[in-house]
Amino acid sequence: MTVRRLGLFGGTFDPPHFGHVAALRAASQTGRFDLIEVTVAGDPYLKSARSGVRPAALRLAMAEAAFGGLDLVEVSDREIRRVGPSYTIDTVRELLEAADEVDVIIGADLARQIEQWHDASALRTLVRVGVVPRPGTATVVPGGWDAYEIPMDPVDLSSSFIRGVAPTTRNLRKFIPEAVIPIYESFQG
Repeated sequence: MTVRRLGLFGGTFDPPHFGHVAALRAASQTGRFDLIEVTVAGDPYLKSARSGVRPAALRLAMAEAAFGGLDLVEVSDREIRRVGPSYTIDTVRELLEAADEVDVIIGADLARQIEQWHDASALRTLVRVGVVPRPGTATVVPGGWDAYEIPMDPVDLSSSFIRGVAPTTRNLRKFIPEAVIPIYESFQG
């Protein structure tokens, strides 16, 4: 089946939170996409070297719990099944075998870094970039990228912040979907 317009929302999702949910809802309401694929990074090479990252299977289970019921959203394990680092360019090339267009959806905090991504020069020629606003961060994409802003009220939340709070159910309810909490609490290593 060919999907005409596909959005790619990739990430580590350690853990997935209400900011991710808001971004996916906003993207699905733009009318730009027939499907949005949430792709959980198997080996998030830009993060795994800096800090401990929960196992990919656990992060996938959390993403499925957080996003599985959202309109137009499908959670994928394609990067987990791939051996080696998870590169967006590889995922985009796979998706373009079944989609006419792929837009990469990223937060404004990552937009400035996109030039540092693996094979960014090739990626630039294959995708448009939908940028989700973040509080206190200007939506700036380096020159040469076809980019646009996804309209939504910014959510001031990050996975790294959540990992720093006491992991009690009461605390976690403020930041992550209810269905994610028992999965998140199952691994505190």
